[in-house]
Amino acid sequence: MLRIALDAMGGDNAPRNEIEGAIAALRFANNRFEVAVVGQERLLKSEISRHNIGSLNLTIVHADDVVTMNDAPAAILRTKPKSSIVRALELHSERVVDAFVSGGNTGAVMAASTLLLGRIPGVSRPTIGSNFPNETGVCIVLDVGASVDCKPHHLYEFAVMGSIYAAQIFNCEHPKVGLLSVGEEDAKGNEVSLAALELLRNSNLNFIGNVEGRDILKGKAEVIVCDGFTGNIVLKFAESVPSLLKKRIKDYANQSLPKKIMAALISRPLKKILGGDMDYQQHGGVPLLGVNGVTIIGHGRSTPLAFRNMILRAEEMALKKVNERIANALRPSIKAT
Repeated sequence: MLRIALDAMGGDNAPRNEIEGAIAALRFANNRFEVAVVGQERLLKSEISRHNIGSLNLTIVHADDVVTMNDAPAAILRTKPKSSIVRALELHSERVVDAFVSGGNTGAVMAASTLLLGRIPGVSRPTIGSNFPNETGVCIVLDVGASVDCKPHHLYEFAVMGSIYAAQIFNCEHPKVGLLSVGEEDAKGNEVSLAALELLRNSNLNFIGNVEGRDILKGKAEVIVCDGFTGNIVLKFAESVPSLLKKRIKDYANQSLPKKIMAALISRPLKKILGGDMDYQQHGGVPLLGVNGVTIIGHGRSTPLAFRNMILRAEEMALKKVNERIANALRPSIKAT
């Protein structure tokens, strides 16, 4: 049976939201996998006792310590070796579990995943990809914060990993790849993007050339590649869009529509328009691609629904062997540029 380790101590509302999310995932999946919740046993038992879990495949793995947002990410293996993040990743590195999920300190999860799981052969740097809704469905933008400074071959590797992820998770047979730049013309960009453009042009990927920021939501490509500095700015900007749209629509409705019509608009159509792909809870978390394991990273503020979907996404990545496909694709590795 597939086993997934959940860091039950990392989120803002831990361990309540993590436990509720794990129970919801098991019920949704008809108990087809096991979730090992990792954290302080006393707190986890207390939280689980609030639910009637019956025969659900939910187990507890004790971990003494908790990584906070103030802990230095690169030092947690030394400073907090008995934390829930480290213990869960040790289970994964020992192949006791098949995937790892956390809503804790993102930097700590990335650093510990890279050190304990190692990199997939052929991968220079792991990358975080984030799903973005667009006019044709959804795309993945990567990197969104793992590597703020990149070399051309890093962007090439991100494109390969993103293409495999999109093919397997989005069921897109030949995902289009775009390189985020300041213009569509090949001559536009900085030194890194111009060199990366050549690597991508000469690859076997379905590369369509440079794309601009406005092309992300237009759905021009299923995979958008950029350095983590740019990608994180794009991600944080995009996360602010739904709240602005909600406010503008509500302000307009308050001024122009009768209260009954406004209430009907907000209760269903508006929630549907601004929910779904625009709601981070539906995707749960983002994958850390390139590590020799399955790591899904979520918001600290993740709800039970978000944790449920993080766990389901971890199962999907493990079953579809995304890592094995990445290793096969990058075996004839590109030399550093």
